[in-house]
Amino acid sequence: MAKSYADYSAYETIKNAKGMTDYAVAKESGVTTATLTSWKQGAYTPKVDKLLKIAEVLGVSLDELLTIEKE
Repeated sequence: MAKSYADYSAYETIKNAKGMTDYAVAKESGVTTATLTSWKQGAYTPKVDKLLKIAEVLGVSLDELLTIEKE
């Protein structure tokens, strides 16, 4: 069975390509910068509702923020 997880590196790549900062993403999405920092540090993974808001701000699909690992 495949397992998916929110991939911070995908988020960071997309965010940087769009010329955005974590602060700008946080402000536009309503997701706190603390959430983004915890995600970067691997201490927390945002829930789907927050990931959807982040994806919307970045103009991408949720799938682009997910990595799927096949077991």
